[in-house]
Amino acid sequence: MASILDIRRRIRSVVNTRQITKAMKTVSAAKLRRAQEAALAARPYSQMLTNVLKSLVSRADIYDPVTGQPLHPLLAEREEKTILLIVVTGDKGLAGAFNTNILKMVSRFIQSKNAQNIDVECIGRKGRDFMRRRYPTAPQRAAADGEKSDESGVSPAQPSEVTPQRAGRVQITGEHVGVLGKVDHNFADTLSQNVIARYTRHEIDGIYILFNEFKSVIAQRLVAERLAPIKEIGEVEVLMAEEASEEERKKRIEAAKAAGVGMRVADTSAVDESAAKFGAWPVDYIYEQPPRELFEGILPKYIGIQIFHALLESVAAEHAARMTAMDAATSNASDMIDSLTLIMNRARQAKITKEIIEIVSGAAAAQ
Repeated sequence: MASILDIRRRIRSVVNTRQITKAMKTVSAAKLRRAQEAALAARPYSQMLTNVLKSLVSRADIYDPVTGQPLHPLLAEREEKTILLIVVTGDKGLAGAFNTNILKMVSRFIQSKNAQNIDVECIGRKGRDFMRRRYPTAPQRAAADGEKSDESGVSPAQPSEVTPQRAGRVQITGEHVGVLGKVDHNFADTLSQNVIARYTRHEIDGIYILFNEFKSVIAQRLVAERLAPIKEIGEVEVLMAEEASEEERKKRIEAAKAAGVGMRVADTSAVDESAAKFGAWPVDYIYEQPPRELFEGILPKYIGIQIFHALLESVAAEHAARMTAMDAATSNASDMIDSLTLIMNRARQAKITKEIIEIVSGAAAAQ
């Protein structure tokens, strides 16, 4: 049995750990509020962009009247031989099963697409490390590594004009680490331009993004969405989705209550209704450029804003997961302190009892 001194040292260690986890929970709660505000602030722009596109669709020819083929490459559907998967994970751990669940879905997605070649764009250190251990890097990506200064910026592979050689059926074509600390729309726009250029050159036949969708602390789910080809403006095509378990939802509720974080989904119905009227108003707009030219210029931004929203929601979901994990760790530390204190008291009582028995036995022997 451990001595009283050893138990006291362990209690001090657990107390220090509890202070750290409690502080991390508080920090994550504060960052979660800011992430929620950022995601909500970006929504009006996304809604208006979507409705502008819907308005342009009703006023411009997006399909060839003779052949019926789409006039914009992002609307063209073709057989999927090579697809691009954008995986959004976190840069740090201590977030419970947040990163593990995403990577499990990545594995299931790759297995479901066993007849296609898959190029992977990794956003986040955890996803990058996971993919590196299992899949090779694309040849053009490996050549570009020598020009990369550090891991803190954007480093997408630049596809060649000819059909690039492959390192395997699944290969890494891009790594983006350190971009989630402060999500920048310029990064999402640059990434979208890169993948759209590859799709236009027929290097890839489909664009997918896998991330943790966040609506509130309770309403979260893992989703795999198709970004291109675009079948209908404003409609999200979800290929895979995974809801949280009831036990996990209860933990999130308890953590949110303890941290004072709101659990309800923000009511944006008024803003959404106002933005939706733009595309439905029966008026004849006068455009500075022809409607078709505007449509071709705005449609790529539609992909960029979807990626931007996915990054914002993933960051919010990560902070919510870390807040929940640290709340559970703090609770477990308190339970361990109580248990160790009980053990220490029992050991001290046994020691005192033993000393009393020795004294009494010594006195009885002396008589």
